[in-house]
Amino acid sequence: MNTLDLILQANKATASLAALSDTDINALLLDTAAALRTHSAAILEANRLDLKRMEPSNPKYDRLLLSEERIYGIASDMEHVATLPSPLGITYSTANRPNGMTIRKVSVPFGVIGIIYEARPNVTADVFALCVKSGNVCLLKGGSDAEYTNRKIVEVIHGVLTAHDIDTAVCTLLPAHREATACLLGAVGKVDLIIPRGSSALINYVRDNARVPVIETGAGICHTYFDAAGDLAKGTAIIENAKTRRVSVCNALDCLVLHRCRLADLPALCAPLAKKNVIIYADSEAYAALSDHYPAHLLAEADAEHYGTEFLDYKMSIRTVASLDEALRHIALYSSRHSECIVSDDDEAIRRFQLAVDAACVYANVSTAFTDGAQFGFGAEIGISTQKLHARGPMALPELTTYKYIIEGDGQVRW
Repeated sequence: MNTLDLILQANKATASLAALSDTDINALLLDTAAALRTHSAAILEANRLDLKRMEPSNPKYDRLLLSEERIYGIASDMEHVATLPSPLGITYSTANRPNGMTIRKVSVPFGVIGIIYEARPNVTADVFALCVKSGNVCLLKGGSDAEYTNRKIVEVIHGVLTAHDIDTAVCTLLPAHREATACLLGAVGKVDLIIPRGSSALINYVRDNARVPVIETGAGICHTYFDAAGDLAKGTAIIENAKTRRVSVCNALDCLVLHRCRLADLPALCAPLAKKNVIIYADSEAYAALSDHYPAHLLAEADAEHYGTEFLDYKMSIRTVASLDEALRHIALYSSRHSECIVSDDDEAIRRFQLAVDAACVYANVSTAFTDGAQFGFGAEIGISTQKLHARGPMALPELTTYKYIIEGDGQVRW
């Protein structure tokens, strides 16, 4: 079946999904989670086929890699989604008009959501769970890097859908080739929303070529500013955690912005990074401060290209600034509007940073690693929105809905 036919079939499946109660959906998710555990060996074998085609040094390798522990984690996340309250049918407001009409604003699904993503097979299961729980059909456009793994996961999902007598098109995996992406981006009237998850290049391509509404998620060029009044112990822990907890995620630290008066503390701030073989690209002042204090094979002078780069690797740039204002200008120039942090004990500096930084998540003395729907208490997320329309920051179940107005009366007419 060609891509357009698959999209049309998915569009028709919205009726099948609309007929399900929240109890039906929860049972479906619990059975799917159990099936993922049961078929974990087959999923891992498919994953090995994908991993053979990628060099372990590739920053995407960790995102592609599955283990039994990760599969069980995916299944547990799906079970957790089943415990969350339904985001559908919520009355946001009610207005009783003078003529007797009642107008209610009620949450409803978007309908068909297309997800374009790279080497992240966990997204396949996560998106299915979140879309089904919010009443949406999902069109999955994974990359060729994870083709075997995505196919096997969708095969498992389809087995459970069939057992529940639900149209398998509610979870449709599109072909991995680029022509399918072009077809999805142009599916006006058949797809209601597209969410890209991946690199800046992927997101830029989707935004520039889509004719269907897009919510941008994923690209994270994240900074931590160590202020003149920054606490050394806090800063050292935050920088290490934000950079090395998991380098392949979008909330990982890419650039340390350092107040010039704290250059003497830079070796201490970076010491934990050396133990984890983080390559540092430092400007001239930071380079001089780190020379003889940081492994030479891990230290290089920064070029322009090292700022505004999402490394997704054990790499980080450093920029020295003379003031908070200069730090704010640097962040404004290079930020992807994802997650930005200040380390400071100066309340006024923190307040100015929070007001001035234009990002979905602005941290004060906290690692950017916390930009995550589960960590925010939302239960789950489909991505981190870096735009301002409709949704911003971690997108949970409520952000996968829109609304409509229900108007009721008793024969009122307007002339």
